[in-house]
Amino acid sequence: MKIKFLQAGNGDSFLLSYNDGTKNRNILIDGGITDTYYSQNTGNEGDLKTELDTIKNNGKSLDLLILTHIDNDHICGFLKWFEIDSEAHSNIKNVWFNSGKLIAEYFNEQENDDLKIGLKIFSDSQTGVHEAIKFEDYLIDKEIWDKKIIIQGQEYEECGMKIQILSPNETQLKRLLKEYKEKTGDPAYTVGRGKDWNKDIKDFIEEENRPDFKFNQDSSVKNGSSISFILTLNDKFFLFLADSHPKGIVTQLKTLGYSKENPLEVEVMKVSHHGSKSNTNKELLEIVKTENYIISTDSSGHNHPNKRTLARILNVNPNAIFHFNYEHVRNEVFSAQDRQDFQIKARITKELNF
Repeated sequence: MKIKFLQAGNGDSFLLSYNDGTKNRNILIDGGITDTYYSQNTGNEGDLKTELDTIKNNGKSLDLLILTHIDNDHICGFLKWFEIDSEAHSNIKNVWFNSGKLIAEYFNEQENDDLKIGLKIFSDSQTGVHEAIKFEDYLIDKEIWDKKIIIQGQEYEECGMKIQILSPNETQLKRLLKEYKEKTGDPAYTVGRGKDWNKDIKDFIEEENRPDFKFNQDSSVKNGSSISFILTLNDKFFLFLADSHPKGIVTQLKTLGYSKENPLEVEVMKVSHHGSKSNTNKELLEIVKTENYIISTDSSGHNHPNKRTLARILNVNPNAIFHFNYEHVRNEVFSAQDRQDFQIKARITKELNF
């Protein structure tokens, strides 16, 4: 399998391509920001457009498109594609997306008004409620969506691949449905605004090894509703965590029989929420064993990744290989002292092959 890490600004967009034994398959996970497809300001085509055009020109299609959650840095690239390419829908075979209407139907409850219309309360630029409604309307109009709720504990056989859903759980979906009133001052949107790159890795590790250190988990309702999963292909495992919350992921992994003593061994782990310090804890890192950690962000917006997260990873796994999709992030996040103290393995990676 080939995993391509598209340059998606401060967002996510991953293209998985492989042969299932009978035919070539393509799975697209998230669409990044608008410029991931096309920049109206510069006229530049983004990685997403390049890859989608290649798939189309080769007579292939997207077997599965996954929108993990409704933040703009995951959805807007898709919307730009739909806007520019009038035939975009004809190249999509299946879609996973937990919309407000779908969640309401699942719980047999009236849909929250906040999920129906773009209220003024959603003033933060990262809020994707209005965009999610446009996305849902497009899927319904083009009839490319089977309206299947994606929820923790499910297992799917898709395109020759096994997919185990780790999140969201029902509680997280209900919060999205009923308590969806985030404001600009939400800590989840301010926690990463100031870079912590000027502090050395060893200082973070010393601090986190203290018995009184406390991990503060991300409180964002939207991030908590992320579709995260384990992909299995040819007996190899791949972990995609979107912007999920670590405590719920750990709980589900334990339910599946994994532990610190019996970790989930994966080829690659997509680090949650672009390396935010509030979305990856030590317990998660101890229950997942891998060499490869993907950090998808250009560090704009909220200044991810938090260096504290990278230190946390190195504390658990000194042999970690960090895969960045922007060179300036790779070059700037680690100091000369960090490189002296640790054998830092940090790469600019466009794709990995397994």
